[in-house]
Amino acid sequence: MIHFKMKKLILYIIILISFAAQAQEKDRFLPEANAQFEKKEYADAEANYRISLSKFPKKTTAAYNLGNTIYKENQTLEAGQAYVNAIETAKTRTEKHKAFHNLGNVFMKEKNYTNAVNAYKSALVNNPADEETRYNYALAKEYLKNNPPPKDKNKDKKDDKNKDKNKDKNKDKKDDKGDKDKDKKDKGDQNKDKGKPDEKSDKTPPKPKEGGISKQRLQNLLDAVNNEEKKIQDKVNKNKVKGKTVKTEKDW
Repeated sequence: MIHFKMKKLILYIIILISFAAQAQEKDRFLPEANAQFEKKEYADAEANYRISLSKFPKKTTAAYNLGNTIYKENQTLEAGQAYVNAIETAKTRTEKHKAFHNLGNVFMKEKNYTNAVNAYKSALVNNPADEETRYNYALAKEYLKNNPPPKDKNKDKKDDKNKDKNKDKNKDKKDDKGDKDKDKKDKGDQNKDKGKPDEKSDKTPPKPKEGGISKQRLQNLLDAVNNEEKKIQDKVNKNKVKGKTVKTEKDW
């Protein structure tokens, strides 16, 4: 019995040592990849970042730096996916800010201005003081304004069909109402001929209940939003550089 307990104890110790060894395992691939990135050896850096991620899938730094490396290799869509992975594993606002900023750069390069605006906006949520992100956010909004996304033709056809249906319904209702009004008038004329006055209800219709936000409150909110947007645009105009270039990606 004592011999069995001793074996069990030894087994537990071996398992604990194994877990401790795994926890203390160092990621030698990440620093090597960082060094290769600095030397602009992007292919080798990408390989080591991928190995690092395979061993430590929740390490945000590896995912983020992998995105930067792929971006340098002009693989923008794949770089965007790496930034998304970095955002999902990010534990700090600084990490999220940098990943969202660079994701916005990816969308700008792909001329996807709607998503670029959203990415820069998310970056600003995590770091409202960053002027580069603020500049890129305003620039993306300007490009989106000048290059609106194409309309969905199927949606337009559906809307036109619904408009025609509503138009027909309204016409039918109008015709029905006209017939009813005519019947009512004829009936009133009959009563008049008989010497009976038209009966009118003495009940006044109830006033609609007031609810929701007041017009004044809504106007105040809109004024506040417009003032904030004006401040942002003024700062951007002061810091604009010739050619309206997107600010560079954020280093980790």
